[in-house]
Amino acid sequence: MTPTPIDPTHPQALALMAQSEALMTALYPSESNHFEPAENLRPPHAHFVGLWEGERLMAIGGVKRMANDGEYGEIKRVFVDPAYRGRGLSRLIMAALEGHLRERGVGLARLETGIHQPEALGLYRALGYVERKPFGGYAADPLSVFMEKPLA
Repeated sequence: MTPTPIDPTHPQALALMAQSEALMTALYPSESNHFEPAENLRPPHAHFVGLWEGERLMAIGGVKRMANDGEYGEIKRVFVDPAYRGRGLSRLIMAALEGHLRERGVGLARLETGIHQPEALGLYRALGYVERKPFGGYAADPLSVFMEKPLA
């Protein structure tokens, strides 16, 4: 099973993003949510992938190339349909996004996630991400966790 590029405005991708937003809205106040618009996850400055089972989209994720705090890729919108969780799909999405950055010579991946998402935090730590201070345009937020991973 391999993640493949997908248009982030595909109806099924938008549906998964809406599920993700509903969850984040239930967990955090609006000022702590940083929803990346789907349109911003299109090439040439972004890469968006999905994992399919037949005609059903199971998982999504994107990465944006950034240069506002050194050069890095910011992981965005990683989400697995609840019906497909526990299969390692988020690891596959992350590997595809990190691979995309490596292929383009980007040696650092960063992300922001929330303190009320222990599964996400556990995944990112298991993949080698470490906590850091806020980056780019983010402000310090006690509900946010900022992480990075060298890709060299």
